[in-house]
Amino acid sequence: MITLNDITAALRAHTPVPMPVNGDRKACVMVTLVQKDAGLHVLLTKRTDSVEHHKGQISFPGGMVDENDASDTETALRELDEETGIPRDRITILGTLNDIHIPSGFVVTPVVGYIASLCELRTSAAEVAEVLLIPIERFLDPSLRRMEPRELKGIVRQVYFYDVWKEPVWGATAHIIKQLTDLIAAGSGTER
Repeated sequence: MITLNDITAALRAHTPVPMPVNGDRKACVMVTLVQKDAGLHVLLTKRTDSVEHHKGQISFPGGMVDENDASDTETALRELDEETGIPRDRITILGTLNDIHIPSGFVVTPVVGYIASLCELRTSAAEVAEVLLIPIERFLDPSLRRMEPRELKGIVRQVYFYDVWKEPVWGATAHIIKQLTDLIAAGSGTER
C-alpha cells in the first residue's frame, strides 16, 4: 500500500522541470490526495458542460494564473477553494510535478497537496458537476491503464487513459497522474 510518506519522499527527491509558456496560457492544478478510510484517494472533479474549457471532462481543480496570484501554489490553492470550497488552510503542500503542455494552449503546473480529512464541500455549480475520490492504488494498477493514439491539432499523440471510474480519466489529467505514479514507483523501487 502506498503511504503519504512514500509520496512525500518521492516529491522531495524530485526537482520539478518548468516549461516556457511561449504564447500559451499559464495554468495550475491542485493534485489533492485525501486520507479516507484506510488509504489515500485522489480528488478529481467532473467539469460541467458549461465551463469554457474541457467541458464534461474529469480533471483536477485548477485554472489560469491570475495577476494577483503570488505563486503557482497560490493559483492552485485559490482554484481548489473556488471549485470545491476546500479552504487553503486545510491542505498541506507536498511538492510540485513537472509542467506539462496541453494542446488546447495551456502550460500547466501540477501542485500536489494532502488533506487529512475532507471537510464539507461547497462546489461551484458553474464549474463542477461532481467530485470524485478515487483510491490512488487504482491508478497504480497497470491493468486499469491504457494508451490510445489520438489526433490533436494534426499531430497523432499517445494519450493515457485510466479506467478507474464509470468514465475514463484521460488526457492531461491522466498524464499528470502517470507522472505522479512514476515518481512514487521510482521512489519505492518498483516499476509500474
